[in-house]
Amino acid sequence: MSGHNKWASIKHKKGANDAKRGKIFTKLIKEITVAARMGGGDLNGNPRLRAAVLAARAENMPKDNIERGIKKGTGELEGVSYEESLYEGYGPGGAAVLVESLSDNKNRSVAEIRHIFSKNGGSLGTSGCVAWMFKKKGYIALERQAVDEEKLMEKALEAGAEDVREDETTFEVITAPEDFEAVKTAIDELKASYISSEVTMLPQNTTSLAGKEADQMVKLMDMLEDCDDVQKVYTNADIPDELVSRA
Repeated sequence: MSGHNKWASIKHKKGANDAKRGKIFTKLIKEITVAARMGGGDLNGNPRLRAAVLAARAENMPKDNIERGIKKGTGELEGVSYEESLYEGYGPGGAAVLVESLSDNKNRSVAEIRHIFSKNGGSLGTSGCVAWMFKKKGYIALERQAVDEEKLMEKALEAGAEDVREDETTFEVITAPEDFEAVKTAIDELKASYISSEVTMLPQNTTSLAGKEADQMVKLMDMLEDCDDVQKVYTNADIPDELVSRA
């Protein structure tokens, strides 16, 4: 499985506790606010906002929270102004790492992100050093036991999915970003629960890690995820299954 897949599985398990859910809500509200600020508050005319609201609903965020986030973005309510940044770097073993940030203080953010990299055997790189290794794709992962393979293939491919992959435990559906919503809507009809469902940056190649490097990589990703100024983190690290299962 890809490095992204395994990190998505780790996030799925770690996200079950209340503390993690609070951080998820904070990050989702930031994205809703920025999306509304950049493209307006109409979900039908703002694909980025529509995707952010769908993600918030998937996490069972209260409707009032979503509406407040939109109004802060459109200026109907007072809110903080966030700046978007993309950081690129290397983790243990040379694994590629992409970090998306929304922050009201860019100097603080880059200092904290650089510290997290250096503390966990990585280093912050220059713009463009690893971004070329990733492609923006719609990504839906489901447990094999949760869905019928033939029905999933039929629904996904008819709705425009690019590919349906599988291993011993998981199905992956890959889409073009613009087809993600249509494919997810089709798969929703199967009433299957998701491991992960998002427009993301998928690695085009992977870097295998083991032992200390794999352990350091999980700690690096976990600390980046916990950083308040970080929205999303992507890696091409291929992490051993046993480490994922105990994460």
